[in-house]
Formats: sequence, structure tokens, C-alpha cells
Amino acid sequence: MGRDRARLAAALERGEQEGGSVEFKERFSRDIHLAEGRLESLTAQLRHRILSGDGEAEYVLGVTDDGGLAGVSQATFAETMDVLSLLADEAGAHIADVQTWGIDSVGDAPAGTDGIVGVATVQDGDGLAAGDDHIIVGTAGHVDHGKSTLVGSLVTGDADDGDGATRGFLDVQPHEVERGLSADLSYGVYGFDGDGPLRVRNPDRKDERAAVVEAADRVVSFVDTVGHEPWLSTTIRGLVGQKLDYGLLTVAADDGPTKTTREHMGVLLATELPTIVAVTKTDLVDDDRVAAVEREVEALLRRTERAPLPVARHGVDAAVDELGDGVVPIVRTSAVTGDGLAVLDELFARLPKTTAASGPFRMYVDRTYSVTGVGAVASGTVKSGTVEDGETLLLGPFPNGSFRTVEVRSIEMHYHRVDSAQAGRIVGIALKGVSEEAIERGMVLLPGDADPTPVRAFDAEVMVLNHPTRIDAGYEPVVHLETIGEAARFTPADGQLLPGDAGHTRVRFKFRPYLVEEGQRFVFREGSSKGVGTVTDVVE
Repeated sequence: MGRDRARLAAALERGEQEGGSVEFKERFSRDIHLAEGRLESLTAQLRHRILSGDGEAEYVLGVTDDGGLAGVSQATFAETMDVLSLLADEAGAHIADVQTWGIDSVGDAPAGTDGIVGVATVQDGDGLAAGDDHIIVGTAGHVDHGKSTLVGSLVTGDADDGDGATRGFLDVQPHEVERGLSADLSYGVYGFDGDGPLRVRNPDRKDERAAVVEAADRVVSFVDTVGHEPWLSTTIRGLVGQKLDYGLLTVAADDGPTKTTREHMGVLLATELPTIVAVTKTDLVDDDRVAAVEREVEALLRRTERAPLPVARHGVDAAVDELGDGVVPIVRTSAVTGDGLAVLDELFARLPKTTAASGPFRMYVDRTYSVTGVGAVASGTVKSGTVEDGETLLLGPFPNGSFRTVEVRSIEMHYHRVDSAQAGRIVGIALKGVSEEAIERGMVLLPGDADPTPVRAFDAEVMVLNHPTRIDAGYEPVVHLETIGEAARFTPADGQLLPGDAGHTRVRFKFRPYLVEEGQRFVFREGSSKGVGTVTDVVE
């Protein structure tokens, strides 16, 4: 074996011993190894290996019981890692590192392809300290303006091939939800330590994301939104429903600001989210065109009473010091040449977290799914407080306004098990006491001793950003508040609201109650009509 297989060779040489820390497995299967009784015995086996290795075990995967190189397909190896991750959760441990090697076509690998063998290091305890620095960035921008490609290059450190190769790292596949417990709301993650950025070699591998989260002093998560106009409601949910620290708006240098650019900029700025504008694809045009697009962006920002700050002229220090309070930095970038990516790295490494919140635990549910052997999982961003493994919570409101007591079975962040999660973390929480089918987006998780009062109506101060005529009593847009997206009826206090008007209105959910509180901001939309608002009072 070559030097690149030294670790595999060392593990095979140590071998699988009764009192040792090495375990040989060809594969794990969800259907077989998570069945009743198997989960407990395999968890006990893993715990034994960890204790034998003074807190660390090595699982050699894709090999036979006697250490022969069997090799498995990529899909089988991915499922094996999923099951091992769950076993580590149950054992109070985490996967700290995974290395893989390709071998000739053997095992269940398709003919003409390489099989995979690997060594996974499993360490005792969770790998995240409660105080780890973690900022969440929501991306927005017109379709084909390089939003996902830019983030893909940031998290991997790889240049794009000019055809969106790095964009694929941000695509969410159905099997990612089916395979794992983790809340994969953020479609990209990277981090920083004392030596600089920590990239993810293959963002499709959950163990690599977990390794970055574990090693980084600061974690940066990206919530990637949809650039197509028909899915603006999904974009609004991504920008309003998560506890974002910053927004990243992309504008392509070969196209310039579009209607969708203006829509997304309006949502970002109306919700008072500190925002950075990245002028992308600068490699496709000359400097004069880049400067012209930058001037267009500056003009748009000034119309919304924001002060543009071109970083090329004013520097990163000024951007860090002045971002927010009406100042919007503009960065010229190219995912192909790498121009501007170091500037974004420095910004994300230095910018302060903006959304830390004290008070009782609260998390609005954004997505739900079910995991074999675990059960119902609710994912979202922790809005305030801290949640701990094993804690009793309240979930609701259900359509009849009631709340139900549930228990936290486990918590994961970026496929990495944690014992607790605090405000600003994107997590998946496995819940005992409720089925996945009963959980709905817009519900909220609260401390078990909370006394919540769901409401069907609230009063709000709103501003109409765009409307073809006037808003009268009975107007029914969709209201996006936290992760809630529900049709609601407006009753303006003065009888009507005109485009550009700011005024008061009663807002009544059309179908069911939700938990709404004074001070929460929301966006409403119906066709081309859009506006923003702030809850001023709730109506019991």
C-alpha cells in the first residue's frame, strides 16, 4: 500500500481484538442494523470500542470480518456512514474524521468503477462547545446570477469551471433528507480557525461538514434561497423564517439588477437585515461594465436610504466597522478567477454575530421529516435561549390551538450531535411523543413550563411596498412571519392603504391560530403586491 493508505494499513495491522478500539464492518444498513434490538447491541459495541481506546475508536468500513478489502459502492458507503452517525449519537459520541480510498471493482460496486473502503474515527462526547461562534448568512439574488456557485466556491475553496460546477454542492437532494437526522436548512457550511478558512472537500459528505463544524473556532452557515420569481415565497421564508445574521445579495456583472434583484433587496432591507452585495461574474465583462453595474446597485441602495460602500475603494476594515446602520458593502467577485473571495472570507471571519438572544428557548419549525429508528424530527433555527438533550418541551399550536408535551431525543447541527443548542443555531431536534405527520411548519417549540397563548389575529403597523391599486378591508395576502406562511385578512384602521403608505391594520389568519408576539416583523405578499409590517399587539 502507498503512503496515502498508511492509516488504513495501520488499522488493519492492529486488527479487530476483543479488548481493542478497532472494529471491522463491511457495511451498515438502515433496514437491518436499526431494527429493534440491533440498535442497542451495536451502540453497546461502539461504546465498548470507545472505552477500550481511551475515548476514541476506529471503524474500518468496506472490509470483511478478517480485514479483507471488500469495498462497497458510494451509495452503500453513504448509508453506512449515516447509520454509524446514528450509532455514535446513541453512544454519546461523534464522528471526528473519515478517510476513504478507492479499490478495484469488488463487492457491490458497479462493474468498471471503484469500490470504497474507509476509516472513521469516533470520539467520545459531542464535538461542539456551547460557546462556538456561528453566524448564519442568507443568500438571495436573481436566478443565474451566481448565488449558489459563489457559495459553493466559498465553502470548498474550489474555482468554478465557468459552467456552475460548484453550484451542485448547494443542491438539496431528497435522499439527503431521508438519510440523516441533521437539519440541513443551510446548504453550505465552512469555518475558520487561527490559521484561516476551513473548507469542506466534498460538501455532499455529511461527515466532512461535521468535521469542519467540530474543528472551527467560527462556523459560517449559508441558507441558500431560490432565484426564480415564481418561488419568491420560498425565498421570503428563507430570509424571514431563519434567525439570520447577514444577507448576501448577488448581482451578475453581465446582467445587472433585475426585477427579482429589487424584490430580494426589498425583503432584505425591509427586514433590517445587515446585507452585503456581491457583484458576481466579473470575469465575463470588462472593468467598465463592472463599474456600471456597481453604480446601478449604488443607485438602488440610495433610493432605499442606504449608503453603499464599495469595498474595493474603502477597504475591508471600513466594511466591518460600518456594515449595518444603513451601510451596505459592495464586493466584486468571480467564482471562476477567485477574485473577491478572500474579501468575503475576511468579512465572514471578522463580522460580529448579530442575533444572539437571551430568554426562554424558542424555535419555530421550518421542516419536518422522519428517521428510521429515531422518529419525528423538527428542524429550524433556535430563536432564543438554549435547548438540551432529554429536555421536555411544548410543541404547537395544533389546528385547535392546543400544545403537546414532547421530549428531546437528540439534537444535531450539520450532522454533528450536540448536547445542547443555543440561539442562532440551525438544528434538527428528534422528538419523542409526536408523529412526524402531526408536526407542521409554523409550529413552535417552547420550554415545558411555558404558558403560550396562540392567536388568530393581531394588530400591526405595515408599509405597502407595491400594490396596483389600494388595500381595502378584506384584502387577503399571504403573511410570512417567522416560518409561518398563511393567508390572512387585512382590515386597515383607516379603511384603506395606498402604495407607499404606512399605517395600522388588523391581521386575521384565515385558517388556524399561531403563536405571535409583539415586535415580530413579517412580510406580506399577494401577486405583485408586497409589504412589510411589525406586530404591535395580539388579539386573544
